[in-house]
Amino acid sequence: MTLKKTLLASIIGATVAGSALLPLTASAEALRIGYSADPETLDIHEQLSGGMLRFSHLAFDPLVRWTKDFDFEPRLATEWEQTDDTHIRMTLREGVTFHSGNPFTAKDVVWTIERLQESPDYKAIFEPIASAEAIDDYTVEITTTEPYPLMLNLATYIFPMDSEFYTGETDSGNDKAEIVKAGNSFASRNVSGTGPFRLTDRRQGVRVDFERFEDYWDTETEGNVSSIVLTPISENASRVAALLSGGVDFIDAVPPNDLERIRESGDVELIEVPGTRIIGFQLNQEKVEAFQDVRVRQAVDLAINQEGIADRLMRGFATPAGQFSPEGYSGHNPDLVPRYDLERAQELMAEAGYEDGFTVDMIAPNNRYVNDAQIAQAVANMLSRINIKVNLRTMPLAQYWPEYDTRQSDIAMLGWHSDTEDSANFFQYLSFCIDDETGAGQYNYGNYCNEEIDALVTEADSVTDLERRNEMLREAEAMLYEDVGFVMLHWQNLAYAAANGVDIEPVVNAIDFPYLGDLVINR
Repeated sequence: MTLKKTLLASIIGATVAGSALLPLTASAEALRIGYSADPETLDIHEQLSGGMLRFSHLAFDPLVRWTKDFDFEPRLATEWEQTDDTHIRMTLREGVTFHSGNPFTAKDVVWTIERLQESPDYKAIFEPIASAEAIDDYTVEITTTEPYPLMLNLATYIFPMDSEFYTGETDSGNDKAEIVKAGNSFASRNVSGTGPFRLTDRRQGVRVDFERFEDYWDTETEGNVSSIVLTPISENASRVAALLSGGVDFIDAVPPNDLERIRESGDVELIEVPGTRIIGFQLNQEKVEAFQDVRVRQAVDLAINQEGIADRLMRGFATPAGQFSPEGYSGHNPDLVPRYDLERAQELMAEAGYEDGFTVDMIAPNNRYVNDAQIAQAVANMLSRINIKVNLRTMPLAQYWPEYDTRQSDIAMLGWHSDTEDSANFFQYLSFCIDDETGAGQYNYGNYCNEEIDALVTEADSVTDLERRNEMLREAEAMLYEDVGFVMLHWQNLAYAAANGVDIEPVVNAIDFPYLGDLVINR
């Protein structure tokens, strides 16, 4: 998932709770980051994306968070108990303060969950929650509509917001809690979290500045970063050059072509992490009638050489995929593998009456996924072999997401990391029949719809017998494989690099949200 909107071009800064904008001062603990993209907004519920979740872990704290071993670690929730099949009671951490100075209590958790249920991007994830109730100042009881085995998974995405700070009206009479997609709202320009870092300045697309929150609750962490300057550097070569020249201390998304170069450098350290983000394409059935024919969708899938892309473009820094679920996920089906077969693809196009092909438009980002623009060009070339002519446009992420949301093109690239570290999330967002009311299919660009698959995944989400649930999700993967509801390419691996003395290995993880509040710098 993970990914996504930008603010209006006129917004170049942010009002910060509790202080005026402060310049960063150089120190031994200052961290200069060169990320491939910066946060699209300051409203953590406006956009469900990797960039926004990274920001959430800087300025906010989740109730619980994932460990490297995919276990749950207490954060703002210290204890939890499943009191029966549909109720979980969570004990909250006392003595926590928001950046505004307001105290953190159970009412903030309830307010945040209710806002998540109103978010276009999040409400599908939080649909299983029937209600949240503050039992007292430091106890919350969450009720699900039916037995739900992934409640703690959801809790990793509950970053309590400062309900008092975000409640009321702005000077212009707008609701401070309003969620505005790719727009100008109070929450998109102002922030008050409980996280380790307080935002001090923001210039969209240029830099984001943070300083350590003096009243941060986690006094046991060894993290010693006092300030952060995050500079978005979308171009791969420039990002690597900035690290090697000493211009930045830490970069993400090291491109495959530069892995060996960084390994051989004596001044930086490379950290590689097996990834779980699926990269693929969606075929817009509403725009292209041919894509409504399963034979054409199968032909597209068979015409793409996933193993060739992983080997030649990704230099082995990817695992070819035939399904959403990577190995280790509940729905992973070992029988579903890439099936490149150009001859069969050409036969299917002829059988469907499209032997002479047709022309389509394709869009892809050029700074979001590893080698995204090059991959899109390679796929366009492969589709030409079955007489599908592709007019490809690639663009920066800030331009890509608004265009993606309108679903105006014929084919679009997407990468998705499961928000719950579970197979069902892929289906719910990428292939479920679109339902604006529930949020299902929020990122189903192709307008694909298979109600039988949706029903199977939905049923699986209420099954507490995990082996039975896994069987159902594996069956759903097999059905999608035959129906080609999403064109799978590969699971993208992760690579970070940092200057010597910046000990990133303990704080990076397969979910791609570095816990920089715990980062230790020794230089």
